[in-house]
Amino acid sequence: MAGKKKTPLRKCVVTQEMRPKKELIRVVRSPEGEVFIDPTSKKSGRGAYISNDAQVINEAKKKNSLARHLKAEVPETLYDSLLHFHQRGSL
Repeated sequence: MAGKKKTPLRKCVVTQEMRPKKELIRVVRSPEGEVFIDPTSKKSGRGAYISNDAQVINEAKKKNSLARHLKAEVPETLYDSLLHFHQRGSL
């Protein structure tokens, strides 16, 4: 009785949409307070998911959504990395 595997869903912190985990980018605040992109979605720490869309990334930067959800200061370079990640599809 082999059934289909369920696709895990996560909520984008900007759009509040539930989307498949693979369509989102995970950003993590480590226990040491460092904020970084987690392409594997396996690093420990407080995570927040954001849609892999340039418009959503820019909106997150404008509204400071990631900083609020991660309860940490998000460096400007992280948003540049997110946009680069979006354009290339990987780090």
